[in-house]
Amino acid sequence: MAILIKRETKVLIQGITGKEGMFHSKLMLEYGTQIVAGVTPGKYGENVLGVPVYDTVKEAMENHPVDASGIFVPARFTKEAAFEAIDAGIKVIVILTEGIPIHDMMKIKGFAKEKGTRVIGPNTPGVVTVGQSKIGLLDTHHVMPGNVGVISRSGTLTTEITASLVQEGIGQSTIVGIGGDQVVGSTFKDILVLFQEDKETKGVVIVGEIGGTMEEEAAEYAREKMTKPIVAWIAGRNAPEGKRLGHAGAIVEGEMGTAESKMKALSQANISIAKVPWEVGILMRQALG
Repeated sequence: MAILIKRETKVLIQGITGKEGMFHSKLMLEYGTQIVAGVTPGKYGENVLGVPVYDTVKEAMENHPVDASGIFVPARFTKEAAFEAIDAGIKVIVILTEGIPIHDMMKIKGFAKEKGTRVIGPNTPGVVTVGQSKIGLLDTHHVMPGNVGVISRSGTLTTEITASLVQEGIGQSTIVGIGGDQVVGSTFKDILVLFQEDKETKGVVIVGEIGGTMEEEAAEYAREKMTKPIVAWIAGRNAPEGKRLGHAGAIVEGEMGTAESKMKALSQANISIAKVPWEVGILMRQALG
């Protein structure tokens, strides 16, 4: 019941000595995440929360097996940090940082594709395989292990929706925050493919919002390939044209990216659409039978 990360995943934290990196590393360790090393240039030899710190990813990987990396470094250094992790052969990278220049993210995405690395984010709340491992800052107080995957562009709404699933007695397999920026490493469709291939995930929830066309692309894939029920919630239904809502990617341009276009595409793919977030659990319970 897991995609991307699991209990055995060995995690590296880039930026572990910073305020955010240290704070969230503590919570990740408490959740059971196997953080084996940290990287902060100039901090070689330090120890944070019992985790050894290295100057480079290469040094860390010479001393520890690493499967995934969580990046907490400032935006101006994120491209270099991501390139370093990708070049070292890490196959899953979760970029928590927001405010990364679009051109930097496009370069990260291109290099990751070339090297076969899965990038989640940027501006993501992270990834949680429930009861097993967590990279990032997703709330784990309102989740429980189960067989429904969750893909979201919003960390706050994710918490509300996982709570609605738990209220209906529905547990989650893996929760993935794909990020709210205009360019993200993995789209709804990309993660849907992984959940479709995961034999133990029996249904999927999509938490979308206005802006971009990722939900429409996911609907097309779902219509053609998905054999598992999907329930969706789209935020920003009442936003006026051209309005930006929090995330850099949540902006409506003309007919593109509207809540109406997304809901139409999802409906045509036989995806149930909740009218309010707390209806998601009810609709998923009905879908699972």
